[in-house]
Amino acid sequence: MLVQSMFNQKSILVTGGTGSFGRTFVYHLLTHYDAERIVIFSRDEQKQQEMANRFGSTALQFMIGDVRDVNRLNEACRGIDYIVHAAAMKIVTTAEYNPLECIKTNIHGAENVITAAIANRVSQIIALSTDKAAVPINLYGASKLASDKLFIAANNISRDHASLFSVVRYGNVVASRGSVLPYFYELLKSGSETLPITDERMTRFWITLEEGIQFVVNAFKRQQAGEVFIPKLPSVRIVDLARSLKPDIELKIIGIRPGEKIHEVMIPKDESHMTLEFADHYVIKPAILLPNAIDYSKNPINETGNPVSAEFEYHSGNNPNYLSIEQLRELNKKLGFN
Repeated sequence: MLVQSMFNQKSILVTGGTGSFGRTFVYHLLTHYDAERIVIFSRDEQKQQEMANRFGSTALQFMIGDVRDVNRLNEACRGIDYIVHAAAMKIVTTAEYNPLECIKTNIHGAENVITAAIANRVSQIIALSTDKAAVPINLYGASKLASDKLFIAANNISRDHASLFSVVRYGNVVASRGSVLPYFYELLKSGSETLPITDERMTRFWITLEEGIQFVVNAFKRQQAGEVFIPKLPSVRIVDLARSLKPDIELKIIGIRPGEKIHEVMIPKDESHMTLEFADHYVIKPAILLPNAIDYSKNPINETGNPVSAEFEYHSGNNPNYLSIEQLRELNKKLGFN
């Protein structure tokens, strides 16, 4: 396989590296690049051992640590060129019941990553966000919005631009741990005659882990400083997803859960004046002034973006691109849910 060049002979740190994203991202790095060192930073020793056994690469370095511990992060960042910050407390209801723990991980953890990255002059840092950070109605979303703001403002702390900070925001990852597709699939496998639907109107953006990985890699290539990168994605109706698994399944409406939205919002109207549209993605420019004037309409790989219209809003309900039941069925088959 042709080896690409961006991460060749470089060191990459992945916080939360044993999660769904981290495992797939590490596999992508090992498959497509000749990285000098890939540091997997997480709290789960069992998952780290499983990754070590699975990949068996001498480029991998496993570090037990928590993003709440700035000293351990500082050790992890030594000699690092790139960081993908994927560590987070992500379950909406868990965050609602344990608010201080969510804040410690998602907000103070973000602060610690920034502090360690700047102290070690890490070149580029991409933080993973969520659609729930746009117009947040739950603590998880609010904590990730605060994290996003911290990463954008970090470019003012790193005033010599030795370290560049940006954010990637996307929605529901198909087949990731805890997501709706494997949940529905397991219910049907166990013999359930119904599937629970919180609301018949509910829609979600649809992105596979592999697509998410490639978007993050492209974000490193496109990065200038302080952007929020958002991919253009198809939407799905949750009722269509259920019927793609079993056409005649009975749907049981259970009502919206605490902190849940009908549609996933990626770009709220209030940020339309800061948003640029590119061929396959959007960029939200920083709301604050950064030390050096940046023309975000043209990125380092010569892609050109244009301002969106006034009052533009990007959410899974108003998206013109919907996956049909047949398209969902084909995707489910590829992912092994058939």
